[in-house]
Amino acid sequence: MTIGVTGATGQLGRMVIDELKERVNGQKIVGLVRSVEKGANLGVEVRQFNYDNADSKALSGIDTLLLISGNELGCRARQHKNVIEAAVGAGVKRIVYTSLLRADTSTLSLAGEHAQTEEFLKKAGVEFTILRNGWYTENYTGSLNVAVATLSIAGSAAEGRISSAPRADYALAAAVVLTSTGHQGKTYELAGDSSYSLAELAAELSKQVGKNIVYNNMSESDYASLLIKVGVPAGFARAIASWDVSASVGDLFDESHQLSKLIGRPTTTMAQTVKQALSALA
Repeated sequence: MTIGVTGATGQLGRMVIDELKERVNGQKIVGLVRSVEKGANLGVEVRQFNYDNADSKALSGIDTLLLISGNELGCRARQHKNVIEAAVGAGVKRIVYTSLLRADTSTLSLAGEHAQTEEFLKKAGVEFTILRNGWYTENYTGSLNVAVATLSIAGSAAEGRISSAPRADYALAAAVVLTSTGHQGKTYELAGDSSYSLAELAAELSKQVGKNIVYNNMSESDYASLLIKVGVPAGFARAIASWDVSASVGDLFDESHQLSKLIGRPTTTMAQTVKQALSALA
């Protein structure tokens, strides 16, 4: 069985490739990338592949395809459909797709394109598995240097609880599904075992750095304005603020423990990921 991974040079894609190499012969893995040069260090065969102009020839000989969702907001439903159609044309037998936690009911602005992709996939006539990934803890720990410098974490999530896990946990789940049986037609709601509010994130960071860092809850518009002020593009800033509002109504909370069941161990805690992020900054 040959496994193809789209977006293989992305943060999640690279982790999935590494996990797959622990489980199957590297010669049975194909990294599908926009830039072959950037994929040269993946340690597997790489093929040029573009979501906009998905070429079925690049998928030749691939039995199972991991479709990692694209990062061009507003373009993804069309792009994902291109990939699914190319996969069907190439004779791919199974597609595994990285979707969004409760994509069919979530208020997150990201949900619509994921739900559309899921429908495309269900109608494609191939075996499929949907991995509805929750929030990455790195969405917050990636800016800890700013929090430590300003002694605050800003947001508009109020007291909403976030059941996040680091990318590595989701990558492991993808690798498990790609290399084992019994997942056909299933949709997994994947999230961290434990949850936290942004105030609790601030408290944990305070504990680890020995400084008093507070959570500054703002209105959606004020938070978006703050992000724009520090250089975040306006459209993306408004999206980030809206995602926090979705968190405030529970769209990033889950207690089904499906992720830990798939990976065979507890998910990595927020505190552990904060520690790792601070170590990388040292």
